[in-house]
Amino acid sequence: MRKMKLGTSDLQVGEISLGCMRMSSLSEKDAAAVINNAIEAGVNLFDHADIYGGGSSEEVFANAINMNSSVREKMILQTKCGIRDGFFDFSKNHIINSVEGSLKRLQTDYIDILLLHRPDTLMEPEEVAEAFNELYESGKVRHFGVSNQNPLQIELLKKYVKQDLMINQLQLSIMFTPMIDAGFNVNMQHDAAIVRDGSVLDYSRLNDMTIQAWSPFQHGMFKGVFVGNEDFPEVNAKLQELAEKYDVTDSAIATAWILRHPAKIQPVVGTMNTQRLTDISKASDIQLTRQEWYELYRAAGNDLP
Repeated sequence: MRKMKLGTSDLQVGEISLGCMRMSSLSEKDAAAVINNAIEAGVNLFDHADIYGGGSSEEVFANAINMNSSVREKMILQTKCGIRDGFFDFSKNHIINSVEGSLKRLQTDYIDILLLHRPDTLMEPEEVAEAFNELYESGKVRHFGVSNQNPLQIELLKKYVKQDLMINQLQLSIMFTPMIDAGFNVNMQHDAAIVRDGSVLDYSRLNDMTIQAWSPFQHGMFKGVFVGNEDFPEVNAKLQELAEKYDVTDSAIATAWILRHPAKIQPVVGTMNTQRLTDISKASDIQLTRQEWYELYRAAGNDLP
């Protein structure tokens, strides 16, 4: 798998990362197989959150691989905090307590990357800055970022925090493209022209901020997988056509579509199936043509002006 640089850091990671939200449903034996298979495929960034499985996804992950220093140095561990039961919480106490919990569950002394998980409108950025400083200076967190935030929310944080915000985790798939649509429909009077995210794609490129694409196979927000879904015949026909051309799976083509964008977006793949992850990882070897990229975009139901 090809490597890429994360944001403004010196971290080199595989172009595809593994999302560990569903790992709590696995036995430790099965989890170990998933993790080891991911590493063999070239994946070295593992995405967690304090709420995944109520914390048990992090525990299963660490127990499955018998976490130790030699294992730890082979991977980049990323986790998220800020979502609580029915509300969001970016208070200093919650951020620090959440990280302490993740460190314990992951059986490690440090987190490579901490993301704030969705925006908290009650956020006091001064408190976030204090939390980040404490975690950074103690060596417990090395890098920071956000998820699901627009440019002005990020700029507000940047006014106070000293550390670079190097990642923004956002939903993106062939069937979920709001961050792309408005860029095609500038100065037009229909829904696709509405800028709903503050031009976050362009902002990220201007600020060397890596976008991590979550739910790369979903349509809508948690409405289901579009790959192989009979409700979406046109996009699946095009996926299958290109899968046959490149001798990969349709999911690999859906991933290659994201990787083709020059913003250097990193898909976060959540499969716990070893063969499926192996198949998806082949997307890193594919360079879709410009025409193929646009054919998939239009097959997903999008019109070009």
